Amino acid sequence: MSSQDRKRRAPNEDVDCHNKKAGNELEYQSGFGNEFSTECLPGALPVGQNNPQKCPYGLFAEQLSGTAFTAPRESNQRTWLYRIRPSVKHRPYEPLSSELHHNDFSSTPVTPQQLRWKPFDFPKESDDVDFVTGIHTVCGAGDPCTRYGAAIHVYMCNTSMLNRAFYNGDGDWLIVPQHGTLFLTTEMGRMEVRPNEFCVIQQGIRFKVDVTGPSRGYILEVWGNHFVLPNLGPIGANGLANPRDFLTPVSWYEDLDTEHTIVAKFQGKLFTVTQDHSPFDVVAWHGNYAPYKYNLKNFMVINATAFDHADPSIFTVLTCPGNLVGTALCDFVIFPPRWAVQDHTFRPPYYHRNCMSEFMGLIFGNYEAKEGEFMPGGGSLHSMMTPHGPDTKCFMGASTGHLAPVRVADNTQSFMFESSLSLRTTGWALETCEKVDTEYWKCWQDLPKLFNPSQK
Repeated sequence: MSSQDRKRRAPNEDVDCHNKKAGNELEYQSGFGNEFSTECLPGALPVGQNNPQKCPYGLFAEQLSGTAFTAPRESNQRTWLYRIRPSVKHRPYEPLSSELHHNDFSSTPVTPQQLRWKPFDFPKESDDVDFVTGIHTVCGAGDPCTRYGAAIHVYMCNTSMLNRAFYNGDGDWLIVPQHGTLFLTTEMGRMEVRPNEFCVIQQGIRFKVDVTGPSRGYILEVWGNHFVLPNLGPIGANGLANPRDFLTPVSWYEDLDTEHTIVAKFQGKLFTVTQDHSPFDVVAWHGNYAPYKYNLKNFMVINATAFDHADPSIFTVLTCPGNLVGTALCDFVIFPPRWAVQDHTFRPPYYHRNCMSEFMGLIFGNYEAKEGEFMPGGGSLHSMMTPHGPDTKCFMGASTGHLAPVRVADNTQSFMFESSLSLRTTGWALETCEKVDTEYWKCWQDLPKLFNPSQK
């Protein structure tokens, strides 16, 4: 198969696959953290027990634990897989060199400077770069060995993963496509994730990514906990990201006796292992530990309607709890299309110094506080206690403009990965990628001195 055929091949084309609807339409189960049950063949799920002496259809039973056995029932996560071969059937692990995708932040450059990146480059058309090879680490903190920390990556790829899969032995990934649709095949089934959607692939779950052309996006990786919906408090029972809008795939399998390579991430390093069959051979499964996706257009926006700019925590989609109550290891926050109606208020984001680290990305459109300067496919990082806020143009316009009800962020979707960790940038992010906007600091230099002690 030529490289161009590989890039254009429809996901899961020409394989012995099962549970596929007419027209290649995918099916999902709805709900966040539900107990799901799904099977490709009737009766493939054992009745009344998890681990029978003989499983239906000659399948193997395998449990995938996402929490400790003794975790409280309300937070315990595990799934039972019924597969053609157990995942242990593989050859020895071998190290895989990767200088661009890593979790070693002990010797990376340190700077508190406000950082902004221009859009990261797609691979050259002459190069075949799949999803795993195209991952580049931007920043992070903590240690996957001690099970507490986070990392932020970007991916730029143009080729599907052919007979190749990946799993993260360290933590969970929240993947945000910015350009190009991702077709994911996981052990629990298949998902299609478009820009303005995101997906979460939890620790240990094997998956591959197919693409149909140049693709780019962002990844938030967390170690030590899983993403949950934020508590709503006085908001009530409904609002923000509603549980029923999260979608988990139905079971799907392929029975392939062909050589496959599994790339494993373990303690921040990459390894490969080979096996003589597809890892996507799960005929049935049940449990609450499974990948899911969400469409950001379904987010129910809460906003200030009288005065003042509400804190951005009201836009939290998912949170990964930290060690301190009320302080997240990481939050996934969006800034969606909405109305701005506040009276006598500076409506854009206020000037801010934060005890959290803020990494922002733009999926499409123009970010209100820095229109025309912050570009889709790029990013910014405002570190702990480093000042940030609207640029001069935004400040002057919002300070003097007529305060009528207006739409904000139409045809725009920006987001923030916010962390209680002090994130440290990599050498690739600061230098090698050559995408740092060295003029970023200048956007605040023309802010005027307006103070007049004689005029209130």
